[in-house]
Amino acid sequence: MQQKAIHALDGGRILAEYGPMRLVISAWVGKLPQRDLCISAASEAFACFEGVAGLKDELARPLHRNPVRLQNSIAQAMVESVRKVGDKDLTPLAAVAGTLADAVADFLLDRGMTRVVVNNGGDIAVRIIGDEEVIVGIGNAAFHGCALKGIVLDSSIPSWGIATSGLGGRSFTRGVASAVTILARTASLADAAATAVANASFVEDANVIQRAAEEIDPNTDIAGIPVTVKVGPLSEQKKKTAVSRALEKAHKLAEKSVVLGAMVTVQDAIAADAFVQERLVQAGPGKASLEQYS
Repeated sequence: MQQKAIHALDGGRILAEYGPMRLVISAWVGKLPQRDLCISAASEAFACFEGVAGLKDELARPLHRNPVRLQNSIAQAMVESVRKVGDKDLTPLAAVAGTLADAVADFLLDRGMTRVVVNNGGDIAVRIIGDEEVIVGIGNAAFHGCALKGIVLDSSIPSWGIATSGLGGRSFTRGVASAVTILARTASLADAAATAVANASFVEDANVIQRAAEEIDPNTDIAGIPVTVKVGPLSEQKKKTAVSRALEKAHKLAEKSVVLGAMVTVQDAIAADAFVQERLVQAGPGKASLEQYS
């Protein structure tokens, strides 16, 4: 049986672990951290995870093979997020980490928190009320030590989701992007959209190696679909094409109000749309080279 564990971290944060779920939960009222409520939220997270795990078979099917509305609200939220993104090769599991983060964040918000951050392995739900802000750090080797600290989220949008997908992440990708970071109004939407946008970065090249997903994971929910296992050096033109394809996909999702903004890295090529660009925080003598796409 998978073990549940709750660990106290610094600053009133809580680490909740259960199977593949690894949540770091933070909550404040004003400047006061609320550790006890974070512990309660961890117990809520375990219950949410169990409810979703019981529907794994249904959630591993493409939407056209599973049209029945699910009674579990978190599972149904996963379905709705993937439906809004619209890619036929995604299953609701593409949104699982972000949707669980949302559920825990909303649990805390409903109990009077003014600032909440729930990080589920990089899929992050943020809730902000009043004169508060959160800076979400961006960890990406492509920045090569430049002093790019993160993205500023404020209460002009009280509910945020941020997720990153790409090579080396927890999930498979069909593209060549080193990282795609998506901002949305929920972590559920950000999670599903990050997968789709990263997939859109694919370019044909002898240095791009793909294999069928089931060859890597026999239990995958996307059997029969080629996924990227290695990307060697790409030409400047190929990197530019990959970035453009990903940001074009993100732009289409933004037009449908599925996402708010996107940032894409393909090896040493980095680009952000205007929404993300204006929220980037930089410091120190080094400046990130960011090409703005509108």
